[in-house]
Amino acid sequence: MNPDAQRLTGVAHPARWLMPGVWLLLLGLAVWAMPLAESALQWLAPDARQVVYQRAAFSTLLWRHALTVGVAAAVTVSVGIAAGIAVTRPWGRDFLPLVGQCASLGQTFPPVAVLALAVPALGFGTLPIIVALVLYGLLPVVRNTLAGLQGVDASVVSAARGMGMTGRQRLYRVELPLAAPVILAGVRTSITINIATAALGATVGASNLGDPIIAGIVNGNTAYIVQGAVIIALLALSVDSLFDAWQRQLVRR
Repeated sequence: MNPDAQRLTGVAHPARWLMPGVWLLLLGLAVWAMPLAESALQWLAPDARQVVYQRAAFSTLLWRHALTVGVAAAVTVSVGIAAGIAVTRPWGRDFLPLVGQCASLGQTFPPVAVLALAVPALGFGTLPIIVALVLYGLLPVVRNTLAGLQGVDASVVSAARGMGMTGRQRLYRVELPLAAPVILAGVRTSITINIATAALGATVGASNLGDPIIAGIVNGNTAYIVQGAVIIALLALSVDSLFDAWQRQLVRR
């Protein structure tokens, strides 16, 4: 099918999903081959007795890391988009400054400070880092939801109103589909940043890809740090690339 026909029919170009596939392949290869790279890692920490992190399998740490980020993202996206929709409706516009300030407040506190405040109330484990990720990732979602909905052409909304659509129909059939690429860009930013930030959870007992990094810092083992950092970077690049391909598809439509 030629490019013009693909544009008209909305069929995705196969090459768009090539880079996500490449990054996911590299991520899987890194998780599988890391224990086999002992000789290369020995060069990074020549004085260490053990250079391959073995307290937990990297596949297990990757799953826990992705699950933590996924749960936080589900809460962040749900709250952020709902708040953005609410304050762009006639009955909620008075709360627009308040919502913007509350979302911004989440990023004024460093995640480490949020963890320190959350641990006494929530205990050690995964829950404090989820709370920190939700607060830290809320701003991009809220801002982009507002930008996307406020950027919808007023004439399009008026035309939908003239066709007899209710407010809910206009929102779901007109405004959200047109704002989707901008909203998705905010979700993409939020999740990509939180993939790296989630590593801090290892400092409060959450088991994820931050474990080898923290263990490397404590023991002065550079090889541990590199292993955790490489897999986190590949995970972030894989997710970001997937969102990029999805966003391009929405824009073409």
